[in-house]
Amino acid sequence: MVLSVQNNASALIALENLNKTNTSLAKVQEEISTGLSVATAKDNASVWSIAQTQRADIGALNSVKMSLNRAASISDVTAAAGGSVSDLLVQLREKVVGAMDPSLSTASRTALNADYQALLRQINQMVTSATFDGANLLDGSLASDIQFLANADGTSFITLSVKDMSFGGSIITLSSTSTIGTVTAATSNLALLDASLANVNQALGDLGAQAKQIDAHIVFVGKLMDVLQTGVGNLVDADMAKDSARLQALQVQQQLGAQSLSIANQAPQVILSLFR
Repeated sequence: MVLSVQNNASALIALENLNKTNTSLAKVQEEISTGLSVATAKDNASVWSIAQTQRADIGALNSVKMSLNRAASISDVTAAAGGSVSDLLVQLREKVVGAMDPSLSTASRTALNADYQALLRQINQMVTSATFDGANLLDGSLASDIQFLANADGTSFITLSVKDMSFGGSIITLSSTSTIGTVTAATSNLALLDASLANVNQALGDLGAQAKQIDAHIVFVGKLMDVLQTGVGNLVDADMAKDSARLQALQVQQQLGAQSLSIANQAPQVILSLFR
């Protein structure tokens, strides 16, 4: 072994080992503070890239879920209003059939017709009020069906169909100005009312099927987001139990490394004893 005051190989080796320990310790401390074993591309470029792609898909699916939730809300409002319209049509039929009784007095017929007109106004109010976030499927304000996002790429959609329930349309064929003031008028309106009631119930059945599809897809998207989130975690999340054990071991190594360097730095002083 060569004793030299110019070079201290032992100290250099001790310093190199201490630096390695400090680097490892800094990495473990970063993992513990962030909770991530791969926080940046520098940590693991390929894994980080895969994780970022999955995060992008999760973000896109969040937008899909928001779109589907809006669809569900529009569907719920439409179903509530449509159900009320169907109930009111049933009440209208009662009034119409009652007005077909030729034995009714003028006063009774006038009262029935007044009730009939009031029900017509209620139906119109229900239809025009069935709006959520500016969308109304029942009042004829929409020229086409509404499509909502169904996948993260924005290439697939779920549709809610327009069901125009305004008076005189293809569903409610009854006129808003119709009357049951006479037996003849009541009789002619009964056929229109029966057709309208059947059309409304069919339209509500179609909307119910679409609403069920939307609800099922919301559940699917939620599960898909959970799976992707778990997958990202498997790629980049730190093992906190393992890091805790490593941290303690590295702290001990750091202390021993510092002592070793201190001892190595004192070695050249032995040379002084040679010149006493």
